[in-house]
Amino acid sequence: MSKIFSRYGDGTPFETTEKELMEDLVAGTQDAAERGKIDPLSQDDLDHIADIMKCRYTAVGVDPGYECVLTYDGAPIKLIRTNVNVDRLQALQIYEKLMGADTLEMGFVDYSYKPIKHIVTYEQPLMEQALLSTTAPIIYGAQPNLGLYSQPDGPFPNPAELLPAGRIAEAKESYEKAVEEAVRDMVYVASAMYESGADGIILDTVGAAGDADALAGLKTAQILKAKYPDISIEMGMAGEFVLGMHGSLEFEGVRLAGLYNHQMLELAEQVGVDIFGTVMNTNTTESAAWNLARAITFTKSCTDIAKIPIHANMGMGVGGVTVNDHTPIDITSKASKAMVEVCRLDGL
Repeated sequence: MSKIFSRYGDGTPFETTEKELMEDLVAGTQDAAERGKIDPLSQDDLDHIADIMKCRYTAVGVDPGYECVLTYDGAPIKLIRTNVNVDRLQALQIYEKLMGADTLEMGFVDYSYKPIKHIVTYEQPLMEQALLSTTAPIIYGAQPNLGLYSQPDGPFPNPAELLPAGRIAEAKESYEKAVEEAVRDMVYVASAMYESGADGIILDTVGAAGDADALAGLKTAQILKAKYPDISIEMGMAGEFVLGMHGSLEFEGVRLAGLYNHQMLELAEQVGVDIFGTVMNTNTTESAAWNLARAITFTKSCTDIAKIPIHANMGMGVGGVTVNDHTPIDITSKASKAMVEVCRLDGL
């Protein structure tokens, strides 16, 4: 029996057999189904993923008819981090003119709303220039990043120090105050950039600091939609479920701690979010097949019920892709193809 090239979640290459590949796919989908209390993938879906994983080509693409829209988080920042000596306006032009990007995103190098608040008057004219220099829709994005509201960087006591000391009530109060402050900052920045012409706003990596972070994202989207009914909002999650750092926070009567992406999707739709970005974490010690089947199972639970477009996050450590700064093209393209074709995604 011929060997099949594969990788572990940390990117390490190895060879496997068809039997072992299918065993990993079945184990991955069952793990997701048990954790999320959702349906596992059908045998037809597993066979389709297996065919993609067995492909000997280094890079693959979706079959005709499955093409989807691509969105990006912090696109100019990526070029800056790789020492491409261009400014953000030029970076957006590179993404559009040379890389054929469907959409563009302008973000500040510190990809968080709190620091942007202080320089938003400089961001507004840059957005206006970018709109005049490009054709594709430009979205302005950043993350809630509630960590910036804790001491020593922010005004409130640090829950990470209070919780180990057993000061639970104080830690919860700090989280609650941070939510209020973060919502004010995000609404302020998003309003300024939308009024400067941004085609949409991304609330990215929502839930990174737990349920308080998720609550801030939902409240911000709700306020923005009431303020600007026509505003387009994309909400991207930080992980496959919301960490209960506070543990008791609720939104519209729903406890946020422990919610998986398909449950957060329903809340996002409720507040008027237009695009939802799913995130499924990669286990570095399991195979790419196990991780991909698991990620697709979680994502399919969203696309099966979604009333809005779903753009799955595919990249370093999410969506069945390996945990590498520069992810191998073989697993990146195979995972993307499988995710799009099985889940019938609207975008990546």
